[in-house]
Amino acid sequence: MAKILQLETATQVCSVSLSFDGKTIAWKEESGQNLHAANLTLFIEEVIKKAGITYQDLDAVAVSKGPGSYTGLRIGVSTAKGLCYALDKPLIAIETLEMMAAGFMIENPAYEGLICPMIDARRMEVYTSVYHSSLKLMVPTTAKIIDETSFADLFLQNKISFLGDGAAKCAEALNHPNAFFDANNFNAAKYMSALAFDAFNQGCFEDVAYFEPFYLKDFVVTQPKQKV
Repeated sequence: MAKILQLETATQVCSVSLSFDGKTIAWKEESGQNLHAANLTLFIEEVIKKAGITYQDLDAVAVSKGPGSYTGLRIGVSTAKGLCYALDKPLIAIETLEMMAAGFMIENPAYEGLICPMIDARRMEVYTSVYHSSLKLMVPTTAKIIDETSFADLFLQNKISFLGDGAAKCAEALNHPNAFFDANNFNAAKYMSALAFDAFNQGCFEDVAYFEPFYLKDFVVTQPKQKV
């Protein structure tokens, strides 16, 4: 039985889950600003204890690799890599937007249409991609500025469900009969279980020494304005 610890820190949601053979058996999550550094390891300990196993019982550690918050991703990936080093376990990386789309289909198994997960970037920009309900990738991950012309070609023959913390701010711009918005949280580690188990069975592991999060865009340090 494959026991996989799963971490999601790409947004303001700090989320940890544990899966056995692709089935989520325990999870803990909380949403808020600056939660990851203080709570991630506590959530991990709680989930391990709830499942009644030890760290050495784990077969792999999976982490949401991005895109998303620079700080959140660094905390999640650093924690996952540290566990893999200490326990000598393989590292699995799951793209955050794919995890969100998978979560949507878990909650809406009869849905037929396209899925557009969005992570808030800044202003009207989001990190986004588009998936078919089969989870086939239709539009690759990109940083996109949303306006009234966005997805116009896809709207012609498809309904699209938008989800994630970037979707709400785009609702007015994407005012179309084929646009639907789901306010539920899909940035949850429990939605990683099937994807992580599939990667485990295929031996899709990362190099723990060199793996880095998928930031999509370079991190830019801004200087505070000097007071006059």
